[in-house]
Amino acid sequence: MSSSNRSDNPANLKELLRQQASSQQGFTLLEVMVVIIIIGLLAGIVGVAVIGRVETARIETAQTQMANFKSALDLYRLDNGFYPDTEQGLMSLIVPPTTGRIPMRWKPGGYLNTNMLPRDPWEMDYLYVNQGGMPIILSVGPDGLPNTEDDIYPK
Repeated sequence: MSSSNRSDNPANLKELLRQQASSQQGFTLLEVMVVIIIIGLLAGIVGVAVIGRVETARIETAQTQMANFKSALDLYRLDNGFYPDTEQGLMSLIVPPTTGRIPMRWKPGGYLNTNMLPRDPWEMDYLYVNQGGMPIILSVGPDGLPNTEDDIYPK
């Protein structure tokens, strides 16, 4: 074995490794762009699926809350013989009304397990109307406007 062999000399071995390391340029611009496009496509597909689920969950949450209001209103009616009028609204489930038709057997503690009315998933108040003795509850939905296509009613 001669000392002129490049792999035997530690200085030559270091130089060889340095040359190999410097000859590797990393990813080409094309490779990086392909990866970015693939990630973008995947994010788009997943994003659409998730956004659809979020809106569905909001609608179902609103319908569940309104069903709870309806149950509480039915208990109110059983105790008092009538539903709250429109002006008294859903607040009459939390605090006894002081105007309009006053309930004589309003349940102490109210008809909801809260001291505040929850808002709908779009941070709007639920609408309540007593129409001819029948309660109507609705959420104005994502657009925040009543009497539009996206209004949400209880199930």
